[in-house]
Amino acid sequence: MRKILMAVLLLLGVVAAFWWWTRPQPLPVRLIAVQRGPVETQVANTRAGTLKACRRTQLSFNLGAKVSERLVEEGQRVESGQVLMRLRQDEQQARVREVEARLDGQRNQRQQRCLQADLDRRDYQRLAKLQERQLVAADRVDQSATHARLSELACSAAATAIRETEANLALQRALLDQATLRAPFAGIIAEINGEVGEFVTPSPPGIPTPPAVDLIDDSCLYVEAPIDEVDASRVGLGMPVRVSLDAFRERRFAGTVSRIAPFVRDLEKQARTVDVEVRFDAVPADVALLTGYSADVEILLEQHVDALRIPTETLLEGQRVLRYDPDAGVLREVQVRTGLGNWRWTEVLDGLTEDQRILASLEQEGLADGVAVTPQEPGPP
Repeated sequence: MRKILMAVLLLLGVVAAFWWWTRPQPLPVRLIAVQRGPVETQVANTRAGTLKACRRTQLSFNLGAKVSERLVEEGQRVESGQVLMRLRQDEQQARVREVEARLDGQRNQRQQRCLQADLDRRDYQRLAKLQERQLVAADRVDQSATHARLSELACSAAATAIRETEANLALQRALLDQATLRAPFAGIIAEINGEVGEFVTPSPPGIPTPPAVDLIDDSCLYVEAPIDEVDASRVGLGMPVRVSLDAFRERRFAGTVSRIAPFVRDLEKQARTVDVEVRFDAVPADVALLTGYSADVEILLEQHVDALRIPTETLLEGQRVLRYDPDAGVLREVQVRTGLGNWRWTEVLDGLTEDQRILASLEQEGLADGVAVTPQEPGPP
């Protein structure tokens, strides 16, 4: 009997040792504490946006001629009204001088005719007074009156001819001015097409040609970015925006929604989108922004500054998380009620309390409700 009892105890010991060595080991996991912080609801662009200038013009001549002067270089800053380029103007300048000379002659002729008209009018008035005293024949007075009237008409005709020539002079000067390219606003020269001696021609209808000068007003910049049509109804003018540029990856720029396109853009093989324009609130002086930069926008629809939050990646399907039970050393599946959320943070309205720890990542296999775990270094939220 005693041998049987010893055998049973030995067998139990072997079984216990086997279970001890083959029991499931607690899995090492990284936990994260539930804490408070800002949570936002955002709308982001579906494709890269573009940094654009509020004013940009491509200047060209509307007549063909050789370039006689190129007064600016690419990258140069210019003022409003500054001359950028001139075409050969010999023929047109000659026409202007011709009309100016004709105008001078007509003004002299008008002065002569008007002086003669004044003289003839005084002669008529003198003869009319003599006629009242019956000292001059009536037919002579009539001839004087007719002569005075004809002189007055000649004076008026000379004035009309002068106005006609002045209009012609304005036309010739306008044609001359078309051979001069001026900056319509202050800005920076982005591109120049045309060298001294080259012949430039205006663009034929329907056939665009490179502009003579591409001028950009870089004092006012904005970002144009497409958002999904599903999100467009939630975006409004004046909403705050965070702008990020690939050229300045570590920086974010504040802006506001300044325009929402009144139509949906339908691009082949791509989602339908609505273009949104964002103006910068202020650009730091140490940042040189160039038109054409690719940009991303995050439009802030709603924000809770001090919300109980968890990383969005910690949520299981059905709004569940795995909370660590420090007393039992296992994970517990907990149902939570969520509020605002984005790709990074989700607000927790119910189901968790501050400083409780949850599973930080769902990528590790074998983790579920009731699984024993060993916490590793707990990271910040």
